[in-house]
Amino acid sequence: MPPSPAPDPRPLTGEPLALDLLNTRWIDAEGPHDLLERPGGLALWLASPAVREHLGTTPVPADRATLDHLLRVRGALDVLVTAPGRPGPDAVAALNEVLSHGRILRSMDADGRPGSAVEVEAASWLPAWHAAEDWLRLMDDRPDRVRPCANDECVLHFYDVSKNGTRRWCSMAGCGNRAKAQRHYARHRTV
Repeated sequence: MPPSPAPDPRPLTGEPLALDLLNTRWIDAEGPHDLLERPGGLALWLASPAVREHLGTTPVPADRATLDHLLRVRGALDVLVTAPGRPGPDAVAALNEVLSHGRILRSMDADGRPGSAVEVEAASWLPAWHAAEDWLRLMDDRPDRVRPCANDECVLHFYDVSKNGTRRWCSMAGCGNRAKAQRHYARHRTV
């Protein structure tokens, strides 16, 4: 029986793939972390639900090439997320370069149902390509809903799916509660 996978240590998971890739870096009380720098971190991320949703059953190697492609697109997303609507040319070029390694092939099956499949040069490009494609989808859908956590010490990002679009925190259990506690302390502190 294979060993069970290690639990995902990240404080925020379940975001759209592009943001899930950005959120492979986080800061907590112990300091900064990078899942993709940990032994087994790439394999853990590749096995996560957000990634498996895009990759399906396609095997992707947890090797240096896959990691390099992911780091390239994550670097581009780091820049793009800080300036939505005003992307830097280097970040645009990096994202487009990743996208140039794959394409969507549309087809119709024998029953007349449309379908599509992603074709990439090598399996190692698949996660990076999907993350870049997901970023385009988010920018096409509701770019104003892609947000950084309102905690200045947090580096996580989320896609606000709240009805009124007013989500501020990566999580209420983490950064939201800390902010509420700080406001409470500031109101009740004696001078």
